[in-house]
Amino acid sequence: MATTRERGAKAEVRAKNFLQENGLTFHCANYTAKTGELDLVMIENSTWVCVEVKYREDNAYGSAVDFVTPAKLNKVRRTFEHFILSKGLNPLHTHMRIDVIALDGDKLQWLKNV
Repeated sequence: MATTRERGAKAEVRAKNFLQENGLTFHCANYTAKTGELDLVMIENSTWVCVEVKYREDNAYGSAVDFVTPAKLNKVRRTFEHFILSKGLNPLHTHMRIDVIALDGDKLQWLKNV
């Protein structure tokens, strides 16, 4: 039986592969700052894309997308701005967006610019 961490890592790999198949370029995974962690950072054309990956084995307690709360998105947004600044870029003048990959078992849903 896989641990929660192992299932999460597999979900991130699946999300990364899916995004690469759809034209995005992988930059890094699991970027950590004191404000939080970013699951994936990708690039699409000139846009930096932060991807929050949520996985649920089944939706008995809600679907994966239900677990992307406004509080979680605010934390991701702050961490993403920290990441952009760490690259020497200005968040006000950098094309950036936050996407969600929600995995419910084998079903994958890509929500852009949440």
